[in-house]
Amino acid sequence: MTDIEELKAHYLVAIDACAGLEALETVRVEALGKQGRVTALLKTMGALSPEERQVKGPAIHGLREAVTSALAARRATLENVALEAKLAAERVDVTLPVDVMSTGSVHPVSQVMDELAEILADLGFAVATGPEIEDDWHNFGALNIPDTHPARAMQDTFYLEPQARAAGDAPSASSDGAGQAGPAPFVLRTHTSPVQIRTMMQQQPPLRIIAPGRVYRSDWDATHTPMFHQIEGLVIDRGITLGHLKWTLETFLRAFFERDDVVLRLRPSYFPFTEPSAEVDVGFTMEKGKRVIGGDPNGPGGGWMEVLGSGMVHPKVIAACGLDPAEWQGFAFGCGIDRLAMLKYGIDDLRPVFEGDLRWLKHYGFAALDVPTLSGGVGTA
Repeated sequence: MTDIEELKAHYLVAIDACAGLEALETVRVEALGKQGRVTALLKTMGALSPEERQVKGPAIHGLREAVTSALAARRATLENVALEAKLAAERVDVTLPVDVMSTGSVHPVSQVMDELAEILADLGFAVATGPEIEDDWHNFGALNIPDTHPARAMQDTFYLEPQARAAGDAPSASSDGAGQAGPAPFVLRTHTSPVQIRTMMQQQPPLRIIAPGRVYRSDWDATHTPMFHQIEGLVIDRGITLGHLKWTLETFLRAFFERDDVVLRLRPSYFPFTEPSAEVDVGFTMEKGKRVIGGDPNGPGGGWMEVLGSGMVHPKVIAACGLDPAEWQGFAFGCGIDRLAMLKYGIDDLRPVFEGDLRWLKHYGFAALDVPTLSGGVGTA
């Protein structure tokens, strides 16, 4: 027992005398390592008689606990001393300029898509999505687009290989909704209107949705590309009129272009899926040699520019979706997201939008934290 007490006193003094973590580790290994003196005493416990174990056991375990506690306390003290020494020795010059890190940017089309969703969500619209590979019926037939319509022509639409029609699928290409089972023509959707059809068939009205997404047509020039982005809006309810449509478009476009003096002009037009139909023009003026949306279109340098198409949903479209057109009415509108981005942010050629040129993206892109909000002004750069 005297040896155990002397060993305990020895290690407590040795631990307290350690000036660094390396010296402390040496003492730990000497005492508690595999070949350590305290470890050796613990190994002798198995050879003791029960009576001897009752006498020596508590003393040996007390030795181990005392050494272990002293090591932990001294380690904490030495680590604090080392940290304080390091902090005292190191200095950071906060006046030096920071290294400029390479950062990405948000594509203007993505930014405008978020702006449109923010504005229209505030008007009560929900976002709906659908497949980009569509069957002929959803893309054309349900939208009252006849078989002879130019949009069906091969030069305007990307057709895919026909696929076998499963039982219960939508009818085939006939514009009146009638069709026979058999191979179904599939296309890359030419507009996001099929999303409206799918929503009307899956959900009960009233409906207020927007359908943003990629669409495909066989075009390629300064203002057209084979793939582009479109957003369409749909309202289905009782008692819907052209007045509701006009107010929605005025509110939406004024919020998007961030000007209260945006003037609209609705021109009669034709779309198979709306009746009556209207092309929507916005007035523009010339400011510092640049065309700017807003102001008096009848003033010097002013004029009108088409931005979207719209109209009251055709009764045949409502009926094709299983709704009664005598009870439910609605309006729809659609526009190209890329075109709106070009008008708002001064992009004069659509093709670089899809070319991935980092110089172009650096010029027209947005910072990741430029999240569009109505309170902050959508599109604030």
